[in-house]
Amino acid sequence: MSLSVKIKKKFKGFNLDISFETNNEYLGLLGASGSGKSMTLKCLAGIETPDEGFIILNDRILFDSEKKINLKPQERNIGYLFQNYALFPNMTVEENIGAGLKFSKSENKKIIKEMIDIFHLNNLEKKYPIHLSGGQQQRVALARCIAYKPDVLLLDEPFSALDSYLKDNLQTEVLEILKYYHGEVLMVTHSMDEVYKFCKNLLIVENGSSVIFEDTKQLFQNPQYSSVAKITGCKNISRCEVLNNNSIYAVDWDIILQTKNKVSPDIKYVGIHSHSFKICSKESFKTEKNIINLRILKIIEEMFEYSVLFENKNMKNSADNSTNPNNLTLTYRVIKELWNDIQNNDDIYLKIPEDLVLLLK
Repeated sequence: MSLSVKIKKKFKGFNLDISFETNNEYLGLLGASGSGKSMTLKCLAGIETPDEGFIILNDRILFDSEKKINLKPQERNIGYLFQNYALFPNMTVEENIGAGLKFSKSENKKIIKEMIDIFHLNNLEKKYPIHLSGGQQQRVALARCIAYKPDVLLLDEPFSALDSYLKDNLQTEVLEILKYYHGEVLMVTHSMDEVYKFCKNLLIVENGSSVIFEDTKQLFQNPQYSSVAKITGCKNISRCEVLNNNSIYAVDWDIILQTKNKVSPDIKYVGIHSHSFKICSKESFKTEKNIINLRILKIIEEMFEYSVLFENKNMKNSADNSTNPNNLTLTYRVIKELWNDIQNNDDIYLKIPEDLVLLLK
């Protein structure tokens, strides 16, 4: 299975310019709302037509602007799970699953029964969508998509309509269910947790354009660009100046940081994940590098953690933060037990490990 995409489309006030290749490995499209993720799926499915470019699936051309090829949606063999599931309200569960199947009557019946078993929909066959829970509706919609064995399965924010408890349970179920599907899977989401769980590779989409295509775990560990770091959840980003091969000055935090990785001249920002800080002693501040003495601004209690918002207490250079004074503030996420063990909350020191400093373009 392989999918090659290079498309452009102009909208009023928005241009879509997306390109990627994937080879039977689940791909996530991550970006802010309105970045062009769902529009990309609509172009792949044939619901929208790009102005130029091509879409090639398993060496079969679905769209090519130069060759004047544009297959109809029903000719592309692509399964599309919409955000609202798009079930037919006047059809039962088994009728919804069978909608679109074009095999013999006996073969259709066999496939529907198989999908009902796989998706745990037994005893719901005769029920209508209005009588189903959100999770049951999603399983029906997913069963309908997979029933006719599409070459590509497009999931558009598949868990966005569910509450957190149901979402966690259903994510686990869907991961198991997708083992029965052997085609390409593209998932659109703005949830970092979802893309990390489901997708081997990740395409970051920003303002209609492909920013970077990379292995998901590698991209979260090393986002490479400040915009990508923000999208993948990095809370602490500062402008920086390169001092030498292994040293930078974080302008907004007023601290010199040593780095394990070599600093290239095109590095403009530094990032620190909020879980990367390590609590250390006051004595370490005098002898070690990359240590900040905290001026605590606010502590936000969450279920299992605290989010500690702080500044560098020893900041001497106010820098020019008029463009975004919030850059001065850093966030440290810490489990409650560890934070509660600290004896003196007025004099806390955090170390930034050299190998966890993110160098960003």
